Amino acid sequence: MILVAGATGNVGGALVRELATRGAPVRGLSRSGEFRGDLNDPPSLRPALAGVSAVFMLSGYPPEIFTEARDAGVRHVVLMSGGSAETGDRSNAVARYMIDTEDALRESGLAWTILRPRTFMSNALQWAGQVRAGVVRAPWPDVAVAAVDPADIAAVAAVALTEPGHEGREYRVTGPEPLRPADRVRLLGDALGRAVRYEAQPDDEARAEMSAQMPQEYVDAFFSFFSDGKLDESQVFPTVAEVTGRAPRTFARWATDNVDSFR
Repeated sequence: MILVAGATGNVGGALVRELATRGAPVRGLSRSGEFRGDLNDPPSLRPALAGVSAVFMLSGYPPEIFTEARDAGVRHVVLMSGGSAETGDRSNAVARYMIDTEDALRESGLAWTILRPRTFMSNALQWAGQVRAGVVRAPWPDVAVAAVDPADIAAVAAVALTEPGHEGREYRVTGPEPLRPADRVRLLGDALGRAVRYEAQPDDEARAEMSAQMPQEYVDAFFSFFSDGKLDESQVFPTVAEVTGRAPRTFARWATDNVDSFR
């Protein structure tokens, strides 16, 4: 049995579907579904962990989760971390929680596989209202990222969870090309069949907007990454093709598949 944390999220939901397609026994963990649990309260996971041999886990939660998993008889954990863990910079709040979670998993005695995806293509959904209006204002106009389809992250995770040879591996998971914000906005317009304009958002305006949505330490972290250049997500890695046997999806394909969200 495989337990998928975050089963209602972009990656977790796709992973549950991918595992079901493969015929793998799977449980989706959420706060309100059939298998319930709060990742911030590790003992609450015990019923969902019963009889489970492998787990897909998210970063940023108490390390006692891995103790609960080990005690329940789990053998293998596939952890979704992120590229910022590679910076080793614990002064950055986002990098710190990913580094700390990776370290806790390695020290747990469980077999592990770590996924480090870059920016999700689905982050573009935050632009939906602006796309409908015809103009997207977003920061960091010169920052290109090899954005990845969450379904491709799920596909890599599914292979790691169900096939041998992936324990002790760290996978950088990217899409097939680096794209700037203007490139992604243009491709959304192409999928819609109409022009959508991109406007660079000044840092001070973007910072104020983000500060209303998340803790300040996370706002500072993202500005460190992309305004100060501390994180480069532009490099393309062959991981998706090497692990799954097929090429990663393009942003154009993702935009077409999700076009109704922008109408």
